[in-house]
Order: sequence, then structure tokens, then C-alpha cells
Amino acid sequence: MSFFSRHHLPLTYALLVLIWSSTPLAIVWSVSDLNPYWALLFRFFLACPLAFLLLKMLGLKFVLNPQAIHSYVAGSFSLIGSQLFTYMATRYLSSGMIALMFGLSPIIAGLIGWGVFKQQLRMMQWFGMLVAIGGLGLICFSQQQHLQIMGIVLMLMSVFNYAMSIFWVKKVNAELPPLVQASGSILVSTLVSLLIIPFIWADVPQHLPSFKAMSAIIYCVLMASLLAMFCYFKLVQQVQATTLSLTNVMTPLFALLIGALLNHEPLSLQVMFGAFTLLAGLLLYFFRDLQQLKFWQQRFKRMKS
Repeated sequence: MSFFSRHHLPLTYALLVLIWSSTPLAIVWSVSDLNPYWALLFRFFLACPLAFLLLKMLGLKFVLNPQAIHSYVAGSFSLIGSQLFTYMATRYLSSGMIALMFGLSPIIAGLIGWGVFKQQLRMMQWFGMLVAIGGLGLICFSQQQHLQIMGIVLMLMSVFNYAMSIFWVKKVNAELPPLVQASGSILVSTLVSLLIIPFIWADVPQHLPSFKAMSAIIYCVLMASLLAMFCYFKLVQQVQATTLSLTNVMTPLFALLIGALLNHEPLSLQVMFGAFTLLAGLLLYFFRDLQQLKFWQQRFKRMKS
């Protein structure tokens, strides 16, 4: 694990952005030869034992008490609760559009915090939200409107579950090690996914998935569910929250490029303009945080000199 030492934080950060940028395309490829629900189930079935193997390798004890179980259930809404809608959206949206929609997670989290937990939002944050929603509107009313709107609704439900899960886990406050929390949430998600099987049994795969689909599923398990999880929690401990949250701006842009280059996903001028407008809204939403980040970087340089 020396690669993930403090001296390699920029590389760890870059690796996380790369994985999160390419995961939407992996999801789209994983359903190219499989029913989306079965692709999601296979992902959890493979990730669950590997997560507990990782716990054992790192010498972490899996906690089982009422508060911990509550926290695992809360965390599962960011997995099965969110990804179920994401996999459904693959029928309507490109990988780049899926990543772009997930970039809205800070804004939806801000709205949940404002509406439910009475957290204050600054004027610039409200303005950033309006700009981002305007960009989303441009995308909705593009030439692909008949395909886009259902996918966008599904992704909004996905992002809402993801954001709600964050607040729920914090409210439970089980104080679990991050990897234990993640493993428990993966376990709950796997158990919940078993309940889906009777409803999708008619679509059970009759043949082995194609090499492309199987490789994409393995990528989602090893890279998105395990390695990215480790990078994320490592960065949570080592960098400022603002620095980490900027992945929500960087990831969609790279995902759009990856989808266009590797999957030949068409991007109309209106969709591109809407995407950049949405990203501009995110930058406005983080404007004050970026100013604070710049201030602390300058202060750190003065202290170092």
C-alpha cells in the first residue's frame, strides 16, 4: 500500500478521478449483453466476498450491533438504492450523460440539507443551482428529448438516493471505520438484490456474457467498488473536503470525453452547451469553497517558505 502514502496523494486523486470517469462507460458496456438488473446483481455478488476479503487482509473487524446494522442499511441507499436507478437509466442515456447527472450530487445534497436539516445556503450557491438547472434543461430539450427525459428522471432518483444516504449515515453516526461501513453496505445491498431475483427470473441469462460485458462487470467490481473505495476513503482522511468534492466537476467532463472516444457516443452542440452550462453552475456552487481552498494553499506555501 506504499503507493497510497501521503507523498502519492496527487496520483491517488488522479486515479480516483480516472476510475469514476470511466465507471459510467463500464456500466453501459456491462449491460450490452445482459439484462441491467442481472448486471447489477452480478456486480454485488462479486464485490461482497472481495470486500470482506479486503477487510481480513487489512485486519479490520466487521462490527455487528444495532447501530452498525442501521448504518449499513443507510449506506446501502448509496449502493443498491442509487445504482438500481442508474442501471435502469442505461437504456436511455449515454455514459457521459450518466456521469454528468451524477455531478449534480452536491447540489441535491445541498437542497436536502437546506430543506430537511435547515442548513444555510449562500446566494452564490442558489445562483449556481439555477445555472446548473438551466444547463440540464438545455439537455432535456435537445433533439434526443424522447430518449433523454425518462433517463434524466431515473438519474435524479439515483442521485437523490445517493445524497440522502450520506445524510442518513451521518445521522446514525455509528463511527465505523470507512471500509467496514462500505463492506456492510455492500452486504446489505447484496441481500436486498436477492429479493429482486423472483421478479427478473424470466430474464435470467441463458448464456455467458460477452467478453466485453464480463470485462466491464469485473472492472466495476475491482476498480469502482474496491480500488476507488479505498482511494476515496484515503483522500477523505488526507485532503480537504473541498478538494475532494471537485471530483464532481472534473469527473463528468472526462466521462463525456471517454464516452465519445471509446464508445463513439454522439454529442450534439446543444447537449455540449448544456453540459458546460451545468458544469459552470457547479463551479459557481463551489465558488466560495474554491476561494477558501486557494487561501489555504497560499498560506501553506508561506509557512513552508
